[in-house]
Amino acid sequence: MLLRRSVRSAPSSLSASGTASAGVWRRKGVGRRADSLFAVLAALSGVLILGILGWMVVSTTGTALPVFGSQGISFITSSRWSPSDGEFGTLAFIYGTVVTSVIALLIAVPLSLGVSLFLTEYSPKRLKGPVGQAVDLLAAVPSVIYGLWGVFILLPLFLQPVSDFLAEYLGFIPIFKGPPSGLSYFGAGVILAIMITPIITSLCREVFETVPGADRHAAYALGATKWEVIRQAVLPRARAGIVGATMLGLGRALGETIAVALLIGSSVSIDASIVRPGYSMAAVIANQFQEATGDHIRALVGIGVVLFALTIIINMAARALVWRFNRT
Repeated sequence: MLLRRSVRSAPSSLSASGTASAGVWRRKGVGRRADSLFAVLAALSGVLILGILGWMVVSTTGTALPVFGSQGISFITSSRWSPSDGEFGTLAFIYGTVVTSVIALLIAVPLSLGVSLFLTEYSPKRLKGPVGQAVDLLAAVPSVIYGLWGVFILLPLFLQPVSDFLAEYLGFIPIFKGPPSGLSYFGAGVILAIMITPIITSLCREVFETVPGADRHAAYALGATKWEVIRQAVLPRARAGIVGATMLGLGRALGETIAVALLIGSSVSIDASIVRPGYSMAAVIANQFQEATGDHIRALVGIGVVLFALTIIINMAARALVWRFNRT
């Protein structure tokens, strides 16, 4: 009797298991097709981005090619900018872009590291959230707002007095030589530092939070102080991330336009003093593009090509540094 029942029930159980197996195989087949479709879409997205980037490079370079041909190497080695005379030398703009970006990094990187370490290592929980959100909110402020705030508030209250002080007491040093002006490399660098600090801070904070807690506990177990834990356990692990965050901030500083145009002074000159007016590549494009015609437009597009090339070089250098730190 039991044998008959088991024989009768066997086909039904086999059919049920066969149906389940078929369903599993069908689902696996659908999953494989979905994976293949997703891989194709991802590859097309990557190719699309590379295609857009290549199109930008080719089209802008083609537009500026007549000016590159007529000016030659003097386009980047000469500081003579006279569109009416057909002379287009961009060295003063390159110099101003580099100087303001360096000033911004010198101010923003230590400040960003301090804020990041405070939020991850020292801040009580009741302050960590509000302070972190306030820092992140600064990154969402439009650049024109920073520029207007810098002109109407920061310039009379901070930039001009500090420039006067530096020129009066440190004017014997070439980089602080007067006559001072609040609209200067220094003014543009300060506003850039304020703008890139939230970016560097947010990225460094994320990097510091990924440092394994075991490293901190091991250092504490050996009798290390808080600063020794940060110096010997946190910062070495975060070097690559700090470099990456700094380079992203530098990329924002190199390409910033409106705020720099309002505060740099718009003087086509190369001056060793940071308290004197100057110009940057992005600022000259924004200020002169509307009234430009003919070769003047092509020269401005050429400045954009040079700025793009400078950004690429800096990004490649940053990747090389990150790779080196990851190896060590």
